[in-house]
Amino acid sequence: METFAGSETSATRPRDMTCRTLLYAAHQAFRRDLDRLAAAAAAGKGRAGHVRAGWENLKEQIRLHQELEDGWLWPRVERAVAGRRAERAVLEEMRADHARLAPLVARVDAAMNGAAGEGGDLPAAVRELREALERHLRHEEMSALPLAESVLSGAEWRALAGEARDRCAAGTPLFVPWVVDGIGPVERSRFLTALPKPLRELNRVMWEPRYRKRRLWSI
Repeated sequence: METFAGSETSATRPRDMTCRTLLYAAHQAFRRDLDRLAAAAAAGKGRAGHVRAGWENLKEQIRLHQELEDGWLWPRVERAVAGRRAERAVLEEMRADHARLAPLVARVDAAMNGAAGEGGDLPAAVRELREALERHLRHEEMSALPLAESVLSGAEWRALAGEARDRCAAGTPLFVPWVVDGIGPVERSRFLTALPKPLRELNRVMWEPRYRKRRLWSI
């Protein structure tokens, strides 16, 4: 079995490969889209229609991801580590990271929605958000997710996957092709294989063709 950080210790072995794959795939998609936004902003095309549509989708995906973690994942980890101050501090840092990201997202919004020359410096706003989000994702990947994997049971991870499906059901036709947009063949195969076969087929024949027609981020 693939491990969280390349080791085979029981403390870091994933409880549920599907859940782990989905979480990491979302992180990589966040990074990819912010790189696209940064490139568009640097080219002076950050307010183009397809770029705006890509940004609106990115904001929604970040919101759903954080709601799942703050509302479901971290509270369960917190109960599992009750009385362990260092571990609880990690979870507090995750929530603080999320709170710090909100005004940075709002700053990009303001710059995106202003007319040319108004609404703030879009490249600078995007750069600040990219840097803050990268710090948070690395922190989560190095500390919080390994902690969760070490204390939650397989049943809890399966419940998390169910909760994610319920919360994101309406957006699944967009989430799946969004994750695999432009990623390498190995990563694409790993992500899609983690999904139930009916979802893979729906993505192949319906969701991905529709997603491509939206041309998110094209300039």
